[in-house]
Amino acid sequence: MTKRGPLAGLRVVEMAGLAPAPFACMVLADLGAEVLRVDRAKSGENGAYVVAPFGPSDVLGRGRRSVALDLKHPAAVDAVLAVVEEADVLVEGFRPGVMERLGLGPDVCLARNPRLVYGRMTGWGGQGPLALTAGHDIDYIAVAGALHLIGRPDDKPLPPANLLGDFGGGGLLLAFGILAALYERVGSGSGQVVDAAMVDGAALLTTMLHGLVHAGAWSDQRGTNLLSGVAPFYTTYETADGGYMAVGAVEPEFYRELLTRIGAADVDPDRQHDRSTWPATTARFESIFRTRTRQEWATLLESSDACAVPVMSLTEAPGHPHNVARDAFVDVGGIVQPAPAPRFGRTPPDAPLPPRPSGGEGVEPLHDWGVPVEIVAALVAAGAAVVPAPVN
Repeated sequence: MTKRGPLAGLRVVEMAGLAPAPFACMVLADLGAEVLRVDRAKSGENGAYVVAPFGPSDVLGRGRRSVALDLKHPAAVDAVLAVVEEADVLVEGFRPGVMERLGLGPDVCLARNPRLVYGRMTGWGGQGPLALTAGHDIDYIAVAGALHLIGRPDDKPLPPANLLGDFGGGGLLLAFGILAALYERVGSGSGQVVDAAMVDGAALLTTMLHGLVHAGAWSDQRGTNLLSGVAPFYTTYETADGGYMAVGAVEPEFYRELLTRIGAADVDPDRQHDRSTWPATTARFESIFRTRTRQEWATLLESSDACAVPVMSLTEAPGHPHNVARDAFVDVGGIVQPAPAPRFGRTPPDAPLPPRPSGGEGVEPLHDWGVPVEIVAALVAAGAAVVPAPVN
């Protein structure tokens, strides 16, 4: 079935991995790209192949098909290279050197398809003293300088889940880099390698703050800056029912609106940026916000320019009226999850499809991608692909 969306017609080969690379491929698939995920099948008991169980909760795998191959077998490598010949993009997220050892490195793939954009997702990048070492999101954002920013001045740095390294600095920038390389290919006719390292991307996200540091407008001491939660007009406040409201009334006119709406006439709006007043103002706001429930404050403030909204949990966010009005969340296979973004006025994509089981269609996707029949036959004969048992 032909997909719709701004990336319709784009063909992407995804070497199955964890978190950032699948997220990049999800973004591409959401916008209409045809993505074929190559799952790695490993030998189990009695020579049977086992693959990672991709189920409905693996929402990063939505919107694409799958083949499960034993990449240690030459027939499987031949099949992947045949797919590469038909692809616009290949995405892999292994440690440096793994794809080369499999016989699927960029030199080999670009020789087979000079127009291929070869996207590499790593934590530390392809070179540097940490390139070959293990790591996770917390490590990459630590070295990038991003982790140090988050937390109170009298406490340790707090990792923001794995949003900055894996997804913001990793998967999203990989998708952006791939699209940039595809745009360049229009003129040059040639593909290239896109080296997306999470440590690079996490550092890039801090660019504005480096400028502020240079200008003397940002302290390197954690938790002391205006956007760090220390300012009374840019932080969160507990409500009467144990919920929280997020306040971001930075501009003077919005701050005045906040003071009016919450009944803080005793707070001087002209001293908004006088740091000596911040502790007292924060204490005053804390006492005010504890007088009403989160919903009561939301009803009072959300329709104003006070820049104050309720802090929603992951399970609550889909039900927020603004998210409902924008269809910001969708039900895919019985699981509510974020909808594709951004929006496109003329070429909206199809609704995402649920993740498919690893190798659930056997080698059928290879036929649909135009892989020569003899290569698929050799793959099956060698037992290097997961082929579902026929249903009686």
